[in-house]
Parts: sequence; C-alpha cells; structure tokens
Amino acid sequence: MHKFGEVILTQIQFVDTYEVKTRPALVLFEEYDNVIVCAITSNEQMKGIKLLKKEGAVKDSIIKLNYIFTISNKMIKKTLFNISKEKKELVKKELTKKLN
Repeated sequence: MHKFGEVILTQIQFVDTYEVKTRPALVLFEEYDNVIVCAITSNEQMKGIKLLKKEGAVKDSIIKLNYIFTISNKMIKKTLFNISKEKKELVKKELTKKLN
C-alpha cells in the first residue's frame, strides 16, 4: 500500500500521445489499487514545489501540483524515497489553495 509522501518511479502515459515513459511521481493516496499521484519534473522552469537533490531526488526537480493523475499499482516500478514531514505539509497547503 503506497502512502502520501512517497516518491515512486512509475510508468506514465502522456495525455497528448500514446507514448509511455518511466518517470518519478509523488503519491497522494492509494485506493482500490489505484494510486493518485503528482508528476515530478526536472525542468526547474515549471511551477510547483521544489524537490532538491539533498532531499533524495536524483536531480533538483519540481513537484507539479497542476499535473495530478491516476495510475494502476501495477505501473509502479519502485519506491525511491519519502519526502519530509515539512514538505508534506507544504504539498497539502498548496493543494488546498488550488482547491479553494
């Protein structure tokens, strides 16, 4: 069972193409083998929450709160690391702002 705050390596099918790529993502929650995640990009020009190499990322990255999607548990290759309690709180705060 995947939990909020895990950074995973997963297969992602992009919306504008049939191409499937392996990318990191942040787990928001899992329910009935469906995992809701935020995309993570190494393109630091994108908007979102910074995720630094010193926090466990392969390279400095951005958690893209505007790119949330559902994947099957079967698409997850592995768990990479967990974000800090402080970073989890920041993700919750920023998601709440977007929902209001």
